[in-house]
Amino acid sequence: MKPVAESTSASALESERDTFPKLVRDNARRLADKVAIREKDLGIWQSYTWPQYFEQARHIALGLASLGFARGDRVAIVGDNRPQLYWAVMAAQALGGVPVPIYQDSIEREMEYIVEHSEARFAVVEDQEQVDKLLGVRTRSRHLQHLVYDDPRGLRGYREPGLSSLAELTELGTKFEASHPAHFDAELARGAADDIAIVCYTSGTTGAPKGAMLSHRNLIATARNAARFEGLREDEEVLSYLPMAWVGDHVFSYAQAIVTGFAINCPESAATVLADLREIAPTYFFGPPRIWESILT
Repeated sequence: MKPVAESTSASALESERDTFPKLVRDNARRLADKVAIREKDLGIWQSYTWPQYFEQARHIALGLASLGFARGDRVAIVGDNRPQLYWAVMAAQALGGVPVPIYQDSIEREMEYIVEHSEARFAVVEDQEQVDKLLGVRTRSRHLQHLVYDDPRGLRGYREPGLSSLAELTELGTKFEASHPAHFDAELARGAADDIAIVCYTSGTTGAPKGAMLSHRNLIATARNAARFEGLREDEEVLSYLPMAWVGDHVFSYAQAIVTGFAINCPESAATVLADLREIAPTYFFGPPRIWESILT
């Protein structure tokens, strides 16, 4: 039987690492010089370390908080695999909210169903294509209020209320932090293992899509067990190309990377996946049969 003091100490230590944002904070301290995520943009790989990952997510979280994002709120995440969208996922989790990724090729009606069913008040999206669809959804929505986009191309003339760029959101976060300096750390500390980490919707092939609510405890345990089985280490390189709305991406690209500390790499586009695969030469790769067929042919 363990001494009471030892058990209490172990329990306190575990509570410091029982959610994904807390694990990323730990990675930022332990793996300060290590790359956490890369993105290929205009043919050049851009790298971000674990401290940069944590800080970017913190800025987004504070920006969301300035708009009224609170514990239990849902935020739709729509776009290709991009560091900014993974940071938005963590930002929502850090505030006790729930990210709801939606397939980027969904039509407006399909997005509307998930936004309404999940009661998402916020959305963080990649570009104009997703903004246009969600602006249409918002005209009929009982819930959606705020849209935030990463890529500003084509959006210069948009003057819709509740629409802002990620850069504008982080500026709001800076101002919010000045008047609420303890807010982020307090919300991060409130997070618990059994909080919902993400809601992933099924494809809806046999009926209306169903939202699967997955807790931090569930996903962290799954990621740890899979990493242990595969012998994964923090020096792995992984290509993050599977849709963010699919639970597989959340396990293989998000959860396992955070649990083990390895780097994920976001390809420039769907068309460049195989070329980017050759450049990165991932040490760990998960793919459906059609991807393996493409590689072989």
